[in-house]
Amino acid sequence: MKWLLVSAALLAVVSCAKAPENIAAVEVGGDAYSRHSCAQLRADKLTIQQGLDQASAKQKDAASGDAVGVLLLGLPLSSMSGNDQETVIAVAKGKIQAIDRQALAKGCK
Repeated sequence: MKWLLVSAALLAVVSCAKAPENIAAVEVGGDAYSRHSCAQLRADKLTIQQGLDQASAKQKDAASGDAVGVLLLGLPLSSMSGNDQETVIAVAKGKIQAIDRQALAKGCK
């Protein structure tokens, strides 16, 4: 019985929402941005960064909610209810990296 409780606790902790800064970017090819001008790259990066900031705020709330849920009920309630923004954050970080690579290749300032 004791091992069952330990297993359940570990599963709950593992399935908790990650902090935004701990989410790795996914690889996004730069082809989508290869024909953009420096001004377009800056504008796209700003738009994506704003979305990333919003998703990060939601992710922080989900991580906090999971911590409380695990503490009180043993369940990551925020993650279970679909509030985890990990995929959105990973893709946005990848797009920003792709834009940065294109900007560097084009010599944008």
